[in-house]
Amino acid sequence: MIVEDKVLVIKSVHVRYRLAGCPDDKREAAERSHAFHASRCPVAKSIGGCIAISTELEFV
Repeated sequence: MIVEDKVLVIKSVHVRYRLAGCPDDKREAAERSHAFHASRCPVAKSIGGCIAISTELEFV
């Protein structure tokens, strides 16, 4: 975040997905879904033009 006119402004968001208990045979499907999910996310579509969004998927 940075300050503009004494107001904190969010410039980027990083989302970490932690997927627990995913069977090995479903991991590829989860990775495919993660690769394109932002294009179908209402929040990402709403703020994506103004705020940089990054994500990561972690299997635990």
